[in-house]
Amino acid sequence: MKNALYRGLTALTLSTALAGFSTSCTKDLDQTPKYELTGDKVYVGLAGYKQVLAKLYGGFALTGASGPGSGDITGIDAGTSDYIRQWWSAQELTTDEAVIAWNDPGVQEWHKLSWDASDPLTRGFYSRLYYEIAICNEFLREATDDKLSSRLSSSEQEQGKLFRAEARFLRAVAYYHVIDLFGNGPFVTEKDPVGGPLPVYNTRQQLYSFVESELLALTNDLATPRTNEYGRVDQAAAHGFLARLYLNAGVYTGTPQYAKAATEAKAVIDAGYTLSTTAAPAVASAYGRLFLADNHLASAKSEIIWPVIFDVNSVQSYGGTTFLINGATSGADASWQRLVGQTTGWGGLRTTSALFDKFFLAGGDTTRDRRGRFYTKGQTLAITDLSQFTQGLGVVKYRNVNSAGVAQGASLNFSSVDFPMLRLADMMLIYAEAATRGSGDRTLALGYVNQIRRRGFGLPTTTASATADITDAQLTSDFILDERARELHWEGTRRTDLIRYSKFVTGAYLWPWKGGISGGKAVDDKYKLFPIPASDLTANPNLKQNPGY
Repeated sequence: MKNALYRGLTALTLSTALAGFSTSCTKDLDQTPKYELTGDKVYVGLAGYKQVLAKLYGGFALTGASGPGSGDITGIDAGTSDYIRQWWSAQELTTDEAVIAWNDPGVQEWHKLSWDASDPLTRGFYSRLYYEIAICNEFLREATDDKLSSRLSSSEQEQGKLFRAEARFLRAVAYYHVIDLFGNGPFVTEKDPVGGPLPVYNTRQQLYSFVESELLALTNDLATPRTNEYGRVDQAAAHGFLARLYLNAGVYTGTPQYAKAATEAKAVIDAGYTLSTTAAPAVASAYGRLFLADNHLASAKSEIIWPVIFDVNSVQSYGGTTFLINGATSGADASWQRLVGQTTGWGGLRTTSALFDKFFLAGGDTTRDRRGRFYTKGQTLAITDLSQFTQGLGVVKYRNVNSAGVAQGASLNFSSVDFPMLRLADMMLIYAEAATRGSGDRTLALGYVNQIRRRGFGLPTTTASATADITDAQLTSDFILDERARELHWEGTRRTDLIRYSKFVTGAYLWPWKGGISGGKAVDDKYKLFPIPASDLTANPNLKQNPGY
């Protein structure tokens, strides 16, 4: 079962009160989560370590130990506080790919690029990131060589060290997102004493160096590719996040690292993962199968390098893919609900004409590209009022049905679609972009892009196609940006991509309601980073606010 990783997680978190630890301000980052049981009673044998490891993975999917409405961080609605929901919103609602109808505090400011240091959503995600870092640090304090040797048999210690490597990876991902979204911030590892001084402030360059060194080590320390339990990471995941880190190194450090990005992406491509190429007849294309409720099975499983697991019965939250399905579905359209495998809709998320136009170019018939699935009944393409759900097209990407078209636990109205945090097609496009920037084999890159496009058009990936294929002359960096939008839309990459291309805050590229006006406008350069929450600046005088806030 795909939820085997989380088995026993609820009982553990309730008994230890692990979910009661809050990072609502950075003064808590050097503290141990408050246990009712001591470490010696929690980390009992390999099973005890694995249960806590499950909590670390669960930090990306769950919000609290008492069910989907419970929260393990403060200062934000529990359902909203989910890691994937917050990260996705920061990456997508701020761009041309998504808008939202709700008027909860701070939510419209994200699409209008007009937030400030008191924004509750920004503070909520910042807290979620550092909560994940804190629980990973605590696990690592209990997973030193000395503690592993005293608690595990000699035959179990290698497995314990593998768990430790996975905890380091999950912490590196959280710090990577700090780098990408906040740039600078507090820095604490397991080596910092519990109850010691307030966390130190690290610059973006310092955090970058730490994440780079961790991921480089983990390309050896994690399990070899495709040998780990489903839902757990392997060496390919470390190479994959290094590829993302290096692809954006010019933004993060001022020094581009496209050659390194190509090398790391190629390491993933050669690791044995393959594109999903088998359609689910009458249900989904081979591409669409990646986003169904059984994407933990072949052939989708062959492409997804790191899935964040969701399950309608045992891994529930109001974030994750439940948010991406229910939030993007009308509550008044039963046909729409049946299409996505639910019996309700929240009436929130839609897309703008800018994403639609990437698939349906004026004067060109590109309707055979099956990656762009939009719900148009009762919806308008133009948006004159962001708060009106019927304005803007629905995006039908994530669907809570299996490959036979059967809805999964629809009466519960949660999702069983696992979220693809990292998949092969992204690595192929990273390699291709690096090649367009002079770092990579253009012939190889062209082959990767055309495989992806053939799959998107429902064609065999190994057969040349006049319909889907592009030429070497068409393989440009700007083309790759648009191709990333077509292939990776609503997967949490768009904001980072637009910043890398200098199109996020400038007038070089406008989309509806960018900057708060219907036609879009350039905004202040400061919005390339989110601010350190004002409350944390007050709590920790070591911190410095990002420029402009």
